[in-house]
Amino acid sequence: MSEIPGNPKKQKVIVVGAGPVGCLAALYAASRGDDVEVYELRGDLRDPSTVPLNFTKSINLALSERGINSMRRCNRSRLVESIQNAAIPMRGRMIHGRDATGQLWEAAQAYDVHDRAINAMDRGALNNALLDELEKTPNVTLLFNHKLTGADFRVRKAWFERRISGNTLDSISSGEPRSVVFDRAPEVEVTFDFLIGADGAHSASRYHMMKFARVDYQQEYIDTLWCEFQIPPTSEGAFRISPNHLHIWPGSEFMFIALPSGDKSFTCTLFAPSIHYIALERSPQNLFEFFDTHLPGVCPNLITPDALRHQFSVNPHLPLISIKCKPHHFESSVVIIGDAAHAVLPFYGQGLNAGMEDVRILFELLDHHGVYATDVVDTRETARAAAFQAYTDYRVPDVHTINDLSKQNYVEMRAGVRSPLYKIRKYIEETLDRHVPRLGWQTQYSRVSFSNERYSLAVKATERQGRLLTMGLTSLLAMMVVGLVGIGRASSSQFFRLISPRRTLTGLSMGPFAKTAIS
Repeated sequence: MSEIPGNPKKQKVIVVGAGPVGCLAALYAASRGDDVEVYELRGDLRDPSTVPLNFTKSINLALSERGINSMRRCNRSRLVESIQNAAIPMRGRMIHGRDATGQLWEAAQAYDVHDRAINAMDRGALNNALLDELEKTPNVTLLFNHKLTGADFRVRKAWFERRISGNTLDSISSGEPRSVVFDRAPEVEVTFDFLIGADGAHSASRYHMMKFARVDYQQEYIDTLWCEFQIPPTSEGAFRISPNHLHIWPGSEFMFIALPSGDKSFTCTLFAPSIHYIALERSPQNLFEFFDTHLPGVCPNLITPDALRHQFSVNPHLPLISIKCKPHHFESSVVIIGDAAHAVLPFYGQGLNAGMEDVRILFELLDHHGVYATDVVDTRETARAAAFQAYTDYRVPDVHTINDLSKQNYVEMRAGVRSPLYKIRKYIEETLDRHVPRLGWQTQYSRVSFSNERYSLAVKATERQGRLLTMGLTSLLAMMVVGLVGIGRASSSQFFRLISPRRTLTGLSMGPFAKTAIS
């Protein structure tokens, strides 16, 4: 861990939310010498008895370059190494289906021509590692069971309700019954220099910030629910299917995915429109038939019918939300990150990675604007306000982009992965990336998952590649048409002379040709 020099006066930083993004933000602030307090609504997340907010494990995390790079920048190499060692690399998708003869098949699709992988990571294991690291850090205090109930971002005060058992007062001192039961938990007042809201899609930090900032806010629930399932290990304690792939059973309207876990099981998710869930809830006896028809090979091959019915009945059927908002801050006193600022759908595997990248970019901008290079309060507040504004300006276009990409990728994952056009474009782009790397040609997935290129710039580069591919294929088609016409009008020797590259190029003005090539 490296301390930031020239920091004689500490700031008091409040982080709301002790998930992976909030924990990483706390580590960044602590490494710069700030006094950090982390407030979490739930109990200690390392305690197995702590109930998640949605009453289930969340979808397994996909940790890729952006998240790993952001963790590296907190200068805790052992922490990052231990997290990477616990992750399982997935080098591509494994698509499952059944052919016309009734035979099951599977087909691998590599993510990247350079054999790079995304990493399947158990959310609990990642969160526990980050919390353990925070607990060892002397200038960090962890406070669980604290609910943010109010905040005044002009005077920099926040109020938290302490959810501690035994606070209910149901009798007066004489022991007689009371007519009114006072059962509200005690409230604590906290002052701070700035607050970081990392408390998820239903963020209390964002809610209270919106009382002070003019926030444009957009929330959307897509017509898709999800339910979690488990593929258990074999009786020998091994994986039942390849652990180094993200497994997909695609359908035109729905899909089933499976990600490997460290205990040799797979955490699976069924994504489907609500109409299918409603039908299956009303007629659970049709569940096996539904899977056999639309998701062949899952049941009974990997999950027994009894286990399938049990998991469908006891695991909640949950909605998926996406959120866009702007700005992500108010003056110099509060900034929101992660799902609190931009909840995204899980279909690009970038929710966690984008949130961790928020942390890196935020603190790089705080450094750039000199927040940690002065001990003059007014100067520091001015610098912090400038850094927060720069953060909003820089980050909003990117997180809105990944929000849109995540929606689009749902269509690709459930249907596009079997499309011939998708496969042709992927083949062309990967061939250029492999054999002519100086062109900088990459698939959009590689740009998003295996680089730290801004999301917005990655999309622009992909769109430019698409235009060039379209031009190339159109030119090829035009040459073929000319060739067919030529066959009817000329001998074969005249035909080949007609479409020769030299003849084609000399028939063009080189000025427009060069301009087209470099535009």
